[in-house]
Amino acid sequence: MKKNTKKYLIYFFGALGGLLYGYDTGVISGALLFINKDIPLNTLTEGLVVSMLLLGAIFGSALSGTCSDRWGRRKVVFVLSLIFIFGALACAASQTVTMLIISRVILGLAVGGSTALVPVYLSEMAPTKIRGTLGTLNNLMIVTGILLAYIVNYIFTPFEAWRWMVGLAAVPAALLLIGIAFMPESPRWLVKRGREQEARKVMEMTHDKEDIAVELAEMKQGEAEKKESTLGLLKAKWIRPMLLIGIGLAIFQQAVGINTVIYYAPTIFTKAGLGTSASVLGTMGIGVLNVIMCITAMILIDRIGRKKLLMWGSVGITLSLASLSAILLLAGLSASTAWLTVLFLGIYIVFYQATWGPVVWVLMPELFPSNARGAATGFTTLILSATNLVVSLIFPLMLSAMGIGWVFGIFSVICLTSFFFAAYIVPETKGRSLEEIETHLKKRFSLKKRSKQNQILKQRTL
Repeated sequence: MKKNTKKYLIYFFGALGGLLYGYDTGVISGALLFINKDIPLNTLTEGLVVSMLLLGAIFGSALSGTCSDRWGRRKVVFVLSLIFIFGALACAASQTVTMLIISRVILGLAVGGSTALVPVYLSEMAPTKIRGTLGTLNNLMIVTGILLAYIVNYIFTPFEAWRWMVGLAAVPAALLLIGIAFMPESPRWLVKRGREQEARKVMEMTHDKEDIAVELAEMKQGEAEKKESTLGLLKAKWIRPMLLIGIGLAIFQQAVGINTVIYYAPTIFTKAGLGTSASVLGTMGIGVLNVIMCITAMILIDRIGRKKLLMWGSVGITLSLASLSAILLLAGLSASTAWLTVLFLGIYIVFYQATWGPVVWVLMPELFPSNARGAATGFTTLILSATNLVVSLIFPLMLSAMGIGWVFGIFSVICLTSFFFAAYIVPETKGRSLEEIETHLKKRFSLKKRSKQNQILKQRTL
């Protein structure tokens, strides 16, 4: 097998967990239209069916990071693929609300694990010069999975076959299980375990020859300087600001309301007066935009940088949701505003998927030292899933109590807040190796700490 072919297979299967995450989160939007005919749902249980996937994801995120730091990224992916298959088939076979909710929790374990692990694996496999581009591959696979779910929903809508919709997630999960044969272990994890020769062989598949010695030397030097355990690193004062930045990124990525569109777009469109098929078709349009803009982000992220993309994204999503909120508050949700709703949600998707969607997945693993990268990314992903859970659970209740105009107005305020967070808090990591980023951030926050201590000493002296 040629080097380039093998390299692309590694990247594809490394990111395939993202496709499963996207499919399992997106497919419920169409399935919700028909589940109620077999399993009665009210506003609360509808929210539970959607959000319990995310409860499982919280535990999956927490466990996968620590497990992958201990046993390696590859072994954990194998276990996750088995859970994906079992969870998808269990959802399809559910006969009661309780069984469906439990199945969604089990599926969520795999969703959360892949959400935490895929960005780490891709960032550690990637050469420095294309790490941002490759990091966005995770988000491309997520939105491709969402689009695939929308297409499957559209195909099975005439038959109201929601069990086929959710059950077909087992197919890409089985592909992931097979693909593990093509996936090597992360070279950074191998170096951490003292297996330098294995790491070199892996890098020969993905790196240019002249870059291997330099990056290996950086990895070894970084490991030689680390004497703390993973838990000790996570407790270290100098890493707390990085954790807080990671937590902020995770919260804002979900709190700006993206998954209310992903999960409930068909529901919103049917309430606006569109037919069931037209609603699912409109949602497919959003799915296509997801993919197109994610590809755009892959082109831009290593040219423009992470920080600028986040700032521009915040401006776009704020204006689109604020405009939509104003229209809906003035004219209401009706047939006359249905396609305006589709239009402004489309504009929102354009800005979100070119910026906050992919950039956060790239940035989170870049922020953390290699000894704690899996665990720290797992923790911030846990926060991301928890935020997603809260938003998804309360959205139907907010929609019922306040109306969609006020709900999108609230989200627009959160979007505006994300601009200031990106502008004043988020660091730029473009063009630096993971070891360079770690050294820079460690110095930056250590200097801040020393500066504060010096100010306190001066005040005491005066």
